[in-house]
Amino acid sequence: MSPSFLNDQWRIRPLVACHIVALLLLASWLWAPSRALWDQFDLQLFALLNEPVHSAGLWAQTWAIGSMRPVDMGVGVLMLAVMLKADLVFSGAQVRKALYAFLAALIVLLLFRVGFAELVKLMGWQRPSASLVVEGAARLTEMFPTWEERWDMKDSATRSFPGDHASVLLIWAMFMSFFARNWRLLLVWTMAVIFMLPRLVAGAHWGSDALVGGVFLALLALAWACFTPFAYKTSEWLEYVTQPLLKSLAKLPLLGRLSVISGR
Repeated sequence: MSPSFLNDQWRIRPLVACHIVALLLLASWLWAPSRALWDQFDLQLFALLNEPVHSAGLWAQTWAIGSMRPVDMGVGVLMLAVMLKADLVFSGAQVRKALYAFLAALIVLLLFRVGFAELVKLMGWQRPSASLVVEGAARLTEMFPTWEERWDMKDSATRSFPGDHASVLLIWAMFMSFFARNWRLLLVWTMAVIFMLPRLVAGAHWGSDALVGGVFLALLALAWACFTPFAYKTSEWLEYVTQPLLKSLAKLPLLGRLSVISGR
């Protein structure tokens, strides 16, 4: 992990830049003339992604599986696997600190999400998802009712803005982008885009829920976690308090060989 990236210094320029980009993006969604363009984009993207689902078959089944809530857990495991695999993006010695720093960013994201949700409610910016608005939308829960009963599929939301699911994927991809290079960077963003698609295909979220709301939250959280001392100090603190546990786990035959535990 680059020492120039995570440190105990305030980095004012990138901190301010993230806020400017985030606020301009949100303003483009709120200002009537550009909002019309976002609304047009939303409808066209939803039509492009959702209309093929009407044909059912393997295509619809694929997105139905991707919309199951338990699959989100699998996505989280894959994201962690990319982060924790030694010498993929981080060296073995960097893996644990990278994980702790990312957890710090997630904490900040959660705080921003709670506050922003109240602002969205207060300002009347909320809206229902595409599947509840667009007439004739393919509803995966209706196409696969038995799957819905068993696996709790996500294809609608009465409050779709911002895209919570997308914000987590985006802050992970942004965080990893500071360190990943070449094909690894492509891998990170390919994963993020693919894992965002099920919600968009199913109509649980509009495109701008992810590209405006999700990016807005991810940028602000990343800025306050990584361009301030917060992520660095949180990582250092977690490193200190978890040392006794890690020393015990390092003695276990298989678990002790993991880089996140061994530090190698």
